[in-house]
Amino acid sequence: MIQHAPCTSPAGIRPALGLLLGLLVSASPAAQTAGNGESPARPPVVRLSPDEAVEMAVKNNLSLESASVTLDTLRRKSDLVWNQFLPDISANGTLSKGLGVFTTPATRLQGSVAASLTLSAALVAGVTSIRQDYEAGLVTFEKARVQMERDIRKLYNNMLLLEENIAMLRGSFAAAQQREQMAGENYRAGLVPELSWLQARVSMENMRPSIDQVENQYRTGLAGFAIQLGLPYDTQFELVPVEKELDFIPLDTAELIAQAASGNMDIYELQRNIIALKSRRRAMALQLWTPYLTLGWNYSPNFLADPWKNSWADGKSWLKGGSSFSITLGISVNSLFPFTKEGQGLKDLDNSVRDLTIKLAQVMHGTELDVYSTVLSLDRIRTTAMAQRMTVDLADQSYRLTEEAYRAGLQDFLEVQNAEVSLRQARVQMLEHQFNYLNGLIDLEYATGVPFGTLSSREEGSAGTEGRN
Repeated sequence: MIQHAPCTSPAGIRPALGLLLGLLVSASPAAQTAGNGESPARPPVVRLSPDEAVEMAVKNNLSLESASVTLDTLRRKSDLVWNQFLPDISANGTLSKGLGVFTTPATRLQGSVAASLTLSAALVAGVTSIRQDYEAGLVTFEKARVQMERDIRKLYNNMLLLEENIAMLRGSFAAAQQREQMAGENYRAGLVPELSWLQARVSMENMRPSIDQVENQYRTGLAGFAIQLGLPYDTQFELVPVEKELDFIPLDTAELIAQAASGNMDIYELQRNIIALKSRRRAMALQLWTPYLTLGWNYSPNFLADPWKNSWADGKSWLKGGSSFSITLGISVNSLFPFTKEGQGLKDLDNSVRDLTIKLAQVMHGTELDVYSTVLSLDRIRTTAMAQRMTVDLADQSYRLTEEAYRAGLQDFLEVQNAEVSLRQARVQMLEHQFNYLNGLIDLEYATGVPFGTLSSREEGSAGTEGRN
């Protein structure tokens, strides 16, 4: 049964700590102070399962909220894309007075209302381009959400590892304290030399820095975890342990690579960006190379009398026939030549498409390598865990035999404690392998684009998986 799980040595916990510290680089919790001099109230304990942690992060995570704002901008542009077909309408009025040198020193009032609408094939292509940008934005947002879920689940597992590791270190320290006390009693009774007592004390004291370091890293990890969920940095958590047995499942590398080619979010995002960029390029080409038709209407009333002295309601004072309608057909000449600024802009888009296509090929090859290396790593973890199970069985057998010998009066209680610490260490190492395997499956689920938990809950010999997209 997987309860919590950690490593048993500083070298063993480094993989677990790497993700913890990496996710905390961008998070800097602010210190809180009590203004009245009293100590602040202890915040309530939040009990969370992995799924609840992910749900809370989806609602409150600031990075995901920022991605949501960007998506909202693209959605608004897509919903109002029809506004490109609205005419441009403007109105203005001018009040002027002659200076009397070369003109009659009279005051005149002139107004103008104009409307124009430009139609071209590029407008229709532009509608498609905006819609494609929105589709690409949806994929980018989903990728950010999936990455966040992957990181939260792995961070959750790593904190469970650290919890169990801290419990193991504290148990080892308690056993070292009892050994030191026993050595002191034996020294004072004249049964052992002072060196034996000093060695026991040094061994005990050498454990304190390791325990303090792991506890500090765990507290820092909890603070960053709280920030990721949108909670205060000092939130206290009770993490629900994983209660089910984790089975090592068969992994088909070729099948997983094929699944990643169609389901990986990094690949899918680049594919959608290429489609959007090609659509933008097509709209720009139509704008540069096809003619446009402009429909215009203008109405310019002129008040010929003095607007300060004469009535504006006098129809005789207004110039009649001040409206006009026009149809203009034109084409950009500069864009027809590739060396102009307009022509080079099209070339730049072509290069951007080529650049994204190259990146797509690189990401596809990189994903294949990631899947392959992850499967190899999981196979290695499985092999090591199978051997560790034998170690756990041997440690359990040693503990039971030591207990029986203690009851029979053949061993002292300290040996029973040492055997129990050894059993706890063996179990912690086994749990570490299982959680590392679980985190590897999470990475594999992200790489192949399947819902999280699909591989870890898959039955032995089951068929392929269904992707997110």
